Amino acid sequence: MSVNKEIKRVTTHILQEMKNRGEKIAMLTAYDYSMAAIVDAAGMDIILVGDSASNVMAGHETTLPITLDQMIYHASSVVRAAKRALVIVDLPFGSYQGNSKEALNSAIRIMKESGAHGVKMEGGVEIAESVTRILTAGIPVMGHLGLTPQSIYKFGTYTVRAKEEVEAQKLRDDALKLQELGCFGIVLEKIPAQLAKEVTESVHIPIIGIGAGRHCDGQVLVLHDMLGINKEFKPRFLRQYANLYNVMNDAIKNYITDVKAKDFPNEKEQY
Repeated sequence: MSVNKEIKRVTTHILQEMKNRGEKIAMLTAYDYSMAAIVDAAGMDIILVGDSASNVMAGHETTLPITLDQMIYHASSVVRAAKRALVIVDLPFGSYQGNSKEALNSAIRIMKESGAHGVKMEGGVEIAESVTRILTAGIPVMGHLGLTPQSIYKFGTYTVRAKEEVEAQKLRDDALKLQELGCFGIVLEKIPAQLAKEVTESVHIPIIGIGAGRHCDGQVLVLHDMLGINKEFKPRFLRQYANLYNVMNDAIKNYITDVKAKDFPNEKEQY
């Protein structure tokens, strides 16, 4: 029996219960009120206000340019729509790395100004001090290991991470460290499925995968990718559940045609 049928609001405690009983966790991104309302009404467990907003909402090549103020704006819009899902917000690049006081201030601003339920941060032992400070303030933290897009210029590529044993072992250690610090869950991005399975079984907190195979406790995708609004992005891990680009494009073309042909508005569509 599903945990979620009768619950009013998903919490970190409920996510832990889901892992314990083997029920998979569904997570999607959203960045605005209208889309978040649809995602939430469908029964989503977690909505991630991802820094992928930098790509899909603002058209940037990477996630790096998006600011804390912009993340708060997107998060506020999503929170107003989400009645059931747990809303987690990415701390954007430059708002927490290397300065734990700034990290705490960033997280507090997100929680106070958006009403979100927790934050997500990329990195392992390097960000331990920041994670600890934020958790000490009572703010739930989700980790993110593997391909960490905010470090794209360090990696130089969006290829699969942790294929070599040294990097794989660091990822295992980082996952245990994030759990020990008190993170309620971890996203694993674009790593070998077998490694993701090992990590998922080695920690007691929920592990959410994206391009990390089927053995994680849950999955996350970017909304615009899985709905087929983004045509260009087609990695192996993406399953496209709709082709909204074509649907929307056709609708808009039909509108243009009707306006040009003086067919819209017709008699019934005016006052």
